[in-house]
Amino acid sequence: MLRVLAVDDEKPLLEELLYLLRSDPRVRSAEGASDATEALRRVTRALESGPDGPDGIDVVFLDIHMAGLTGLDIARLLAGFARPPLIVFVTAHEGFAVQAFDLKAVDYVLKPVRPERLAEAVRRACAQLGRAGEVPAAAAAPAGPPVVVAAPHPAPESTVADRGPEQIAVELGGVTRFVAIADIAYVEAQGDYARLHTDGGSHLVRIPLSTLEERWAARGFVRIHRRHLVALARIDELRLDSGTTTVRVGPAELQVSRRHARELRDLLMRHATG
Repeated sequence: MLRVLAVDDEKPLLEELLYLLRSDPRVRSAEGASDATEALRRVTRALESGPDGPDGIDVVFLDIHMAGLTGLDIARLLAGFARPPLIVFVTAHEGFAVQAFDLKAVDYVLKPVRPERLAEAVRRACAQLGRAGEVPAAAAAPAGPPVVVAAPHPAPESTVADRGPEQIAVELGGVTRFVAIADIAYVEAQGDYARLHTDGGSHLVRIPLSTLEERWAARGFVRIHRRHLVALARIDELRLDSGTTTVRVGPAELQVSRRHARELRDLLMRHATG
């Protein structure tokens, strides 16, 4: 069962969150903190008492916009501990999901909090503890969002830790969804944003293509053009025509720049013979 700390500088919202958490049979205890200073003091005391101590904390439910330090600031500070508690963000603001999951948040719950949505966040925290193999989260570093599908064709020397989270958070109509990276066929640059193309549609995230190229290299994503990043395993066809190189990825035909053409051909050949 979980030992929880909820942090929100609006007392009515904090009381409501605590009521919902205490009503969940998977929560052993739920205490509240109304500002960042109190939250950090309680977490520090919990870590000093040890994972089995009376002040232990497994999960921190954090608001983002608060006076003084924000919830994101608190999460960054907690990440500096050797064995921090898990983090669930609870906020009225949709625009911080990517930052939240970069900080290894377990979940991102939008206000007003619905009981069934909070229950799902509790379930994810419990599942994360189960994957860590221990009951107290303070004894295991957070492992990122829940694993859904393993990435296809990782580089031979890569490990699970090298590949990072198995999902990416995207927002659509005020709802935060989680797209398995293994489902992404290619990524298209759109200014400071990137559009993720899957078989079921596309999703826009505020992450530069260059950042995704670096993060997903171990997952088999390769840069073929200044505008496109492609999952090597999703390339169906490579075509050379009058000095122009293109690839077919499902129904899409994408141009390959001269700079990347030779490297791509070599990678595809190694992939086909390996």
